[in-house]
Amino acid sequence: MHVRPIARLAALILAAALSAGPARAEAPPDVVASVKPVHSLVAAVMEGVGEPHLLVRGAANPHAFSLKPSDARALEGAELVFWMGPALETFLERPLTALGADARTVALLEAPGLNRRPTRAAGAWASGHDHAHGVAEHGTAEVALAAVDGHAWLDPRNAGAMADAILAALVEADPARAERYRANAARLSARLAELDAELERTLAPVRQRPFVVFHDAYHYLEDRYGLNGVGALTVSPDRPPGAARLGEIRARIRGLGAACVFAEPQFEPALVDTVVAGTEARRGVLDPEGAALPDGPELYFSLMRANARALADCLGG
Repeated sequence: MHVRPIARLAALILAAALSAGPARAEAPPDVVASVKPVHSLVAAVMEGVGEPHLLVRGAANPHAFSLKPSDARALEGAELVFWMGPALETFLERPLTALGADARTVALLEAPGLNRRPTRAAGAWASGHDHAHGVAEHGTAEVALAAVDGHAWLDPRNAGAMADAILAALVEADPARAERYRANAARLSARLAELDAELERTLAPVRQRPFVVFHDAYHYLEDRYGLNGVGALTVSPDRPPGAARLGEIRARIRGLGAACVFAEPQFEPALVDTVVAGTEARRGVLDPEGAALPDGPELYFSLMRANARALADCLGG
């Protein structure tokens, strides 16, 4: 039996339609994130949709980072770039102009509702933490971006403000997936509130114990939980302190009875060994960026819990 030509044509059209399946949705936007905590928050809001490209991977130092060719390609193709801003990732200023000109860049230090704190001078801090390159810390609603500490994610309330800015940018760039982004962001917000309460409980017993950090990256953590940081060995980890500053810190450790001096995993601990010699201070390790932690949505929570445990263990030991 012969199939009529028109019937054969109809069968071919039906077969082609069935084999094609439903129309493919438009691809999600190409997104780049600068450092691991930023990447973690972006990945949490994008979960189930796409994976942002991380620039500063592993234990690399964002204060002295050089882009790889793969990073340059990612920036060239990006529709959205999330970073803290030039106060932290100075290496990104020129590439964002040269390579990411077609991308929307979101500087999260400018997120609405984010509490900005000033960078403090290296060495010993005066009572009240008022050594802030001439910028008074308390009673100041806004801190000039030129003097701001870029590690704002170390206050979970700031992480919430950052997540809101991330959500707004993603919804604008990809409205078709707005409901998924909103659901992810709502879940993230609830988890951040739970984390904040957990860290409060962990750190409350050691609030009054004085300590010294490797570099001034923990201003937000100290402010949020009322911790008693009394000095930093250096303003930036790529600027080693001189002998006079080390002597000043050692004297402050002795004078205040500082319980701990905290190194960071990316850097040689020799400076910490030098400064604690002849004092009663213990050694600990804090990590502002999650150098040894796996990338992804859980990194932020692992990072904050690890730092809280390190503080509680060393200061309470």
